[in-house]
Amino acid sequence: MCTRVVWPDANGSVIVGRNMDFHMDLLTNLWKLPRGIERTDGANGTLTWKAKYGSIVATAFDLIATDGMNEEGFAGHILWLAESDYGKPAADATQLSQAVWLQYYLDNFATVAEAVEWTNSSQVQIAQLFDPTGHLVPTLHLAINDATGDSAIIEYTDGKPKVYHSREYQVMTNSPTYDKQLELVKEIDGLGGDKPLPGSTLASDRFARASYYVAHQVQPKTQIDAMSAMFSIIRNAAQPFRTPEPGKPDASQTIWQVVLDLTNKRYAFESTTRPNIVWVDFDEVSFHEGTKVLKLDLVGRLALEGGLVGNASHQFHDVGELADEALATGVKALEWVARKQDEFAAVQKAVQDLVGAKK
Repeated sequence: MCTRVVWPDANGSVIVGRNMDFHMDLLTNLWKLPRGIERTDGANGTLTWKAKYGSIVATAFDLIATDGMNEEGFAGHILWLAESDYGKPAADATQLSQAVWLQYYLDNFATVAEAVEWTNSSQVQIAQLFDPTGHLVPTLHLAINDATGDSAIIEYTDGKPKVYHSREYQVMTNSPTYDKQLELVKEIDGLGGDKPLPGSTLASDRFARASYYVAHQVQPKTQIDAMSAMFSIIRNAAQPFRTPEPGKPDASQTIWQVVLDLTNKRYAFESTTRPNIVWVDFDEVSFHEGTKVLKLDLVGRLALEGGLVGNASHQFHDVGELADEALATGVKALEWVARKQDEFAAVQKAVQDLVGAKK
């Protein structure tokens, strides 16, 4: 599921594209989050912080930040990685719940270099989250990029953060792990090898196509040219709607895509089920501490006729304290269930053993 592409030299701008691939609608909306919000880690409660930077985030079910950019032009993107193994964090370890993993980085860092330094020095551990869509716990990795064109990918395959940090790491998809993706792509014609450019929906094939096309772009004359080119690249790496493939009952399809201008601070969103492109210009939004958390209702207001389209910077609205409290309670419930997964597994096994014994 998912593809992220960075174009670090688009005639003076850093342009990023990202597909969200999933087997069902995530009811994604955009949220404006100001500076000064106080948060906790969602795990053992020892890590607390106050947001240094405001941000625009795209959520899943209004509960979890899956993609976003802060006011410094630092952006992050959560993607699926089946090989993820977060281990069992020690009680005194620095931890972040998956629910706030991306948000911590958006709240606290202006550059990839800062984020990488903190990740390596803290050896932050990731506490898994219960997935309301059917998986017990998500397995994720994180891509980050900034307005200088710097990039990093953070993966957990042995309980510890593995950071791939380079301006050259422009593309990220899913399996296999990033080190293997970098080797596989060298086999492709135009990227170091002689194999033809592949066309399947496999993560490795999407990695190759996105790498090839971002490397073969002409310099854009305008921001519209740059963002249009990135939409073209990211659509080429999209997954079409289709029936499940053999052995893949949850075959992913691209449900939305975003293109970000990290230099000029524009965040554009396009749904594959709710037509029309909308965008947010950061210089038209207030991130001052004390301003309200606001929501851009994409689920209810994107429509072919009479719906949101174009600049939606002034279309955010206050959802009210009751809604805020309900959403916060929902996140806490998902975090609590995830922390109890071993106990649930033990109960499930006991029930299965009991049913088996009665047969």
